[in-house]
Amino acid sequence: MILLVTNQRDITMDYIVLELQRRGIKYFRLNTELLPKYKCTMSYQSRQDWSIRTPNGEVCGNDITSAYFRRPGMPVIESIIGDEAVSYAVAEWQSLLKSLYMRLDGLWLNSPTNIILAEDKPLQLLLAHELDFNIPAACVTNDLISAKKISSKHNVIGKPLRQALITGVQESVIFTNRLNKFTDNDESALALAPIIIQEEIIKKYDVRVTVVGKEIFPVAIFSQTNKETEVDWRNGARTDLKHSKITLPVKLERKCFQLVEKLNLKYGAIDFICDVDDKYWFLEINPNGQWAWIENLTGSKITDSIIHELTKSNTFE
Repeated sequence: MILLVTNQRDITMDYIVLELQRRGIKYFRLNTELLPKYKCTMSYQSRQDWSIRTPNGEVCGNDITSAYFRRPGMPVIESIIGDEAVSYAVAEWQSLLKSLYMRLDGLWLNSPTNIILAEDKPLQLLLAHELDFNIPAACVTNDLISAKKISSKHNVIGKPLRQALITGVQESVIFTNRLNKFTDNDESALALAPIIIQEEIIKKYDVRVTVVGKEIFPVAIFSQTNKETEVDWRNGARTDLKHSKITLPVKLERKCFQLVEKLNLKYGAIDFICDVDDKYWFLEINPNGQWAWIENLTGSKITDSIIHELTKSNTFE
């Protein structure tokens, strides 16, 4: 049985579920926000000594042969009154989930631990440099001196180091933006939090490379046809951007596989820029990135590739 860890609204996981159902492969979808509604038991006789009982049946550790960590939701507590008590209960459920995740080491497509480690963008740039990717000049800083130095040599963009979402009553997303030359007036604002400041590469198009095991799915995203998507193709949430399958140079393809391997991953979504001279520039890798829209627009068989990885023979070490 395959364990799918996510939330009820994860449409990408729906693709996996539909294909597993079509093939008649057993699975258990754990929407973790619902966990407080279930009966859970964990003991110490073995790593498989755990169970989750739901109104629709029970799953036990011995049942699980592989696992896919996607987008788990925060456990929702409905029967406790008081913020402090709710916070306590949520923390306890999260602790149980953490223990469950660790017991599944060796069975994950990408383990939660490796996902967290791979989200380190400065580490990504370091590894990409070691693998000899083309990388735009960049620095991670909150120091005006460093910001002035890079912006004096290049036109630059700025993007978040980690969190692109500002939560609250009015949620907002921080997209990649062009930055003006830094002046002394910027010092106090820049000092508030580190950001990535990077040389702007003039694009021919953006590239998303999805790596799953030994398969690779490179796609060009023609972002330069619209003003709002020139710098960040996600800006404006346009659904009409042309996507096309492409073929990468063999050496670049090999480097993509090597980067995913260095990060101890089996899945990775890598972003590049292809410039006007057809040169590829590495930007970042998302170890748990979205992929369903690529399959929709290009017919890339990413669902099949992920299920192939999940149905390989897996055993606990």
